[in-house]
Amino acid sequence: MKGQQEEQLVPPAYRPTVISKEKDTEKDPPAKEKPLGEGRVAVLRQELMVFLGNSGVLGSGMVVSMPAVTLTQLHDESQPFWLNKDESSWFASIQNMACPLGGLLVSYFLDRIGRKYTILLTNLIGLIGWILLVTSFMHSDRDMIYYQMLVGRCFGGIMIGMFVSPVGVYSAEISLPSIRGRLILGTSLGLASGILLMYVLGYFIRHNIQLIFGISCCYQLVATLLVFPMPESPSWLLTRGREERARKSLRYFRGLPKKEVDYVPEFETELAHMKELADLSNSTAAGESLSQMIHRPEVYKPVLMMTTFFGFQQACGVVVIIVYAVQIAQQAGVTIDPVLVAVMLGVARIITTLFMSGIFEKWGRKPAGIFSATGMGFCMLLLAGGNWFPDTLGTWHWLPVACIVAHIVFSTMGMLTLPFFMISEVFPQRARGSASGIAIFFGMILAFIMLKIYPNMEAVLGTANLFAFYAGISFLAAAFIGTFVPETRGRTLEELEERWQTGKFTRRLTVNNLKDVELHEVFLKK
Repeated sequence: MKGQQEEQLVPPAYRPTVISKEKDTEKDPPAKEKPLGEGRVAVLRQELMVFLGNSGVLGSGMVVSMPAVTLTQLHDESQPFWLNKDESSWFASIQNMACPLGGLLVSYFLDRIGRKYTILLTNLIGLIGWILLVTSFMHSDRDMIYYQMLVGRCFGGIMIGMFVSPVGVYSAEISLPSIRGRLILGTSLGLASGILLMYVLGYFIRHNIQLIFGISCCYQLVATLLVFPMPESPSWLLTRGREERARKSLRYFRGLPKKEVDYVPEFETELAHMKELADLSNSTAAGESLSQMIHRPEVYKPVLMMTTFFGFQQACGVVVIIVYAVQIAQQAGVTIDPVLVAVMLGVARIITTLFMSGIFEKWGRKPAGIFSATGMGFCMLLLAGGNWFPDTLGTWHWLPVACIVAHIVFSTMGMLTLPFFMISEVFPQRARGSASGIAIFFGMILAFIMLKIYPNMEAVLGTANLFAFYAGISFLAAAFIGTFVPETRGRTLEELEERWQTGKFTRRLTVNNLKDVELHEVFLKK
């Protein structure tokens, strides 16, 4: 009687699976229910909070692609304010010089003030950048306008560098391995959406940079306000000893009611496991400095791997095409409106990103990366061929558009999205903030170099040879992924850490793997 009364207190949607001792499982096997945290309510809550966190990432995408739609007007000498070639190259690339600083800042703040407040701080820095851009034209002196625009772009670059990892880390810590992939991919989707939004603004607003800056500033303000409803990551709260807040946060993300009227063995087991990992992380971190930590194989190996991965991402021309999309379309011989081509690239990137969660989970990370880099290489070779052989390939007027769009599709399938995706998976919890920041720092330095020297490389090598250079780097990236990048699909964060320590994966029995066994034992003891 008492057991029946207790059962009535638990809402049906939140009741754990009870394995009956009387039921003959061989004749009539029970339907397998989803693990705690994968139910409809839990998934919706996780997706909503990740969406709110990634709303600011959309703003960083607008910062990245903004030169593509503003440089045409800024090069127009008939305008009251215009830039020469050297000034415009600084305007287009200076945010990438500030990105490494963002990587260092996120490595400091992510583990100290938490995931939520790091995301909030990043949005505030981006908002300051857009305010500086909007108000720059209030000056009457040309140099003051230019210098304030550069400072505004620097703040935008810091935002880009800081946004690479915190939302992904937040997504990885609030979700289970089976749905972790599509939540982490939200960062790439937010970045792609911001790039497309800026291209669309540039298509409809051709000759009013101030209006583009103003719309972007208003959006960044909204994105900043959307961070406040987000609960903090339970994993980080446990490392700070805030067990009651961590308990409330985990109950929210596992789809359980706020008021604890029930006892859910799965929840208690997962919370105890997370607390054990947090205590272990704290005890390890307390006895070693950052320099000592970086010498551990589970830290320095993924740092080297991710730094090299980011290096290949930047050197194969992915970001160059995003920033200089309109100019590259013109150089490649595209005959239609180059701004419309940029919009087409943005749409292609969005559509591809929407399918990437399924591709990563079905193919795995490594095959998708190899396929992506190889496809990009062939696209660049065809673009180069159109310039090398103007009487044959050069007569195919549809080829440049097809190759540029295909390049964006291939890059989104791996080289553009995978480094941002994996940076939230490969580092141990105690070093996640610092290690990801170091990798971002070096990767973004190379991004700045590639963007800054692009006009000079194009002038020295010529358009065709530059495309061939990007093709060669893409093929080298495919070889790197196949040799050094581990497969993380379906692995827990603890299994990935052990892989770096031992050089091989060991399948651990986790809370969800032992779901039926644990519940069976719990209820047999009653």
